[in-house]
Amino acid sequence: MISLRIALALMQAPAPAAAAPASPDYPFAVGEKLSYSAKLGMLTLGSATLEVASLDTVRGVESFRLRFRLKGKNAFYSLDDVLESWVGTSDMISRRFVQDFVENDKPKHRLYEIFPDSGYFRQHGRDTTLATPAEPLDDAGFFYFVRVTPLAIGRKYSYDRYFRKEKNPVTIEVLKREKLELPDGTKVQCLVLHPVIDTKGLFSKRSDTRIWLTDDARRLPVQVRTKFPFGTITLRLKDMVLPGTTTSAMSR
Repeated sequence: MISLRIALALMQAPAPAAAAPASPDYPFAVGEKLSYSAKLGMLTLGSATLEVASLDTVRGVESFRLRFRLKGKNAFYSLDDVLESWVGTSDMISRRFVQDFVENDKPKHRLYEIFPDSGYFRQHGRDTTLATPAEPLDDAGFFYFVRVTPLAIGRKYSYDRYFRKEKNPVTIEVLKREKLELPDGTKVQCLVLHPVIDTKGLFSKRSDTRIWLTDDARRLPVQVRTKFPFGTITLRLKDMVLPGTTTSAMSR
């Protein structure tokens, strides 16, 4: 039998610390920067970048700061559009979203604070609160959501995750597989996606956006094509800086 002294020692000993939860295995990390050429039809328009800019904290939650920027100009139109999203590193949930648009020299700024635990979001400068789903995502966050979501050709997926609850569902249709060339010259199979969000933004039904996503572990968005009022813009990956590699992969 166990002695009284040993039994008391076991009762007083501190409980072993619980193992820390494993961090999600994402195909992206802080420091990833994807650069694109932007063409309007066959004409050069400008450039775009999509990057995991930094780690930040929003109301105590560690978050990726994701940033998408599209900048271009022609004889009839100019734009410098920036989307920034703060998405939790452990749950892929948006807690802050910023839109900074300058189109034809007319600036537009919107800041949204999103409170998923309370089920609402608030736009800066307005007193009202509006409903948000339990696991909200914004426009920039969806670029990364599709990179961590299993997808099969011929399937159409529906998600009630857009941060403006009344605009759900978001749909993602996997149309086909196509081979495209990466900046380093290698050719890879890509899934061709058709995402739709019921808004006036990049993924609106009217924009008829297509995303070409590498069908491998990296899930890199190689090409994005979307319709604007003045024509169709195609973004094509020309440079990629990937954490863990010694140099960036430049277009040839």
